[in-house]
Amino acid sequence: VNQPMAIDETEQSITPHAAPPSVMVIFGAAGDLTKRKLIPALYNLRQSQLLPDNFAVIGVARAEMNDQEFRRRLSDEMREFATDDVDPQIWNWLEERLFYLSGDFNDEQTYPRLQELLTRIDKERDTQGNYLFYLATAPDYFASIVRRLGAAGLTREEEDKGWRHVVIEKPFGSDLESAKKLNADIKEVLDERQIYRIDHYLGKETVQNIMVFRFGNGIFEPIWNRRYIDCVQITAAEKVGVEQRGGYYEKAGALRDMVPNHLLQLVTLTAMEPPISFDADAVRDEQTKILHAIQHPSPEEAAKRAVRGQYDAGEIDGQPVPAYRSEPNVAPDSKVETFVAIKLLIDNWRWADVPFYLRTGKRLADRDTEIAIRFKHAPFSLFRKTPIDRLTTNRLVLHIQPDEGVSLRFGAKIPGPVLSIGAVDMDFDYEDYFGDTPSTGYERLLYDCMMGDATLFQRADQVEAAWAVVAPIQKIWSELPPSSFPNYKAGSWGPPEADELLKCDEREWEKTHNVADKTKTSKRDQDGSG
Repeated sequence: VNQPMAIDETEQSITPHAAPPSVMVIFGAAGDLTKRKLIPALYNLRQSQLLPDNFAVIGVARAEMNDQEFRRRLSDEMREFATDDVDPQIWNWLEERLFYLSGDFNDEQTYPRLQELLTRIDKERDTQGNYLFYLATAPDYFASIVRRLGAAGLTREEEDKGWRHVVIEKPFGSDLESAKKLNADIKEVLDERQIYRIDHYLGKETVQNIMVFRFGNGIFEPIWNRRYIDCVQITAAEKVGVEQRGGYYEKAGALRDMVPNHLLQLVTLTAMEPPISFDADAVRDEQTKILHAIQHPSPEEAAKRAVRGQYDAGEIDGQPVPAYRSEPNVAPDSKVETFVAIKLLIDNWRWADVPFYLRTGKRLADRDTEIAIRFKHAPFSLFRKTPIDRLTTNRLVLHIQPDEGVSLRFGAKIPGPVLSIGAVDMDFDYEDYFGDTPSTGYERLLYDCMMGDATLFQRADQVEAAWAVVAPIQKIWSELPPSSFPNYKAGSWGPPEADELLKCDEREWEKTHNVADKTKTSKRDQDGSG
């Protein structure tokens, strides 16, 4: 089941064009995101011939540096964080297009100097006045940077000035009211079509493949509904703790950090109706409908449908790891959750009474992000007069990270003279079939920003609808006495209450399954024997 299949030669692949000339301005260029993700992503885009010669990058940060120092710093970091050996020719191409501007984001004088630098690069590189502003900063700066860019005339689009796009990182607000305010503030300066609210999960191949998987294959969509599906489970588990992000995490917590963006994006792509086209707004219209269809429970129901946890000291891969409260920049009596499990119900025709279970956490037993579709049992058992007391539950799993692929589980007879049924996993792994392509998860997103394609980015109404989903949980948690923390050991699968959440519905969490682990391929897990 793991042998690569032959590709039909009649199928035509689409070769994307290089992005138009542009200058990418990165606010927060001295931070981790720039060196770990953005610059390697630009390198990979150039390697794929998707960046034009007329391209440049301006890094903006407080640190005092000149262009050469900025280039040397990124050169060293590129070699540290790149997944493969760095091609000198490609890196030299990108390095000579790197520029730096030292300035405070709140200083009005930073922006005229940025305008002067952009004008000079426009003339030298012929970038045609196309500017991509990337806000890789703390959320507190989002509105003020946009406002100052607007005051300097840098966001104004005119026929002779090219396009102006602004990428805003998560978190986009901390609750419904703050998200509404941030939307209002930036839309005083920008049109919605200029705003790209980014979620790097949507840059992962398997996430993009959900729509292709559902709407490009005639065998799945007919059974993608309440008649055949028992439940949907979405897991985003991490082995790592908060490490050096304790200061940020103390303000955010697992609920704010993961649910309104990453997990609900996966919910909408899994549950949405077929769009009338793959145009950006057509797709996002259907995603927004799902967010509006998610039940807003009463306070009593919200308390029953949401579980929170915080990790204690434990072991990961045989090594001792500290409790959350012992991490740097974390309060010794912190009540911040590092684990969340939620039950969602969607009130529409397709998904009525089908629960969506979400869980995410740090210091869990494994690193895994997946969408598990559990199908209902066969309606009539032909084996009721045999010693087999239960049948295999069919399961479809979309693996998002660390290994991207799809698994399908079904029952099959174990060879032999007696009737025994085993569970068989058929696995598709992206790397096996299509090769290993270096990726940070940002390549597609940056390319789409330059091309003006907002399909994989959140619209204002999506953001607000997502925050509205978690608002009842935020409210009830703020009113209830703090939970007794810590309540799960590092290296476990979270607090016992997360298991009880499903046991109340006579279900259990699906065991995670790594498609890259070839020892699991075609393994028969005997469900019964006769």
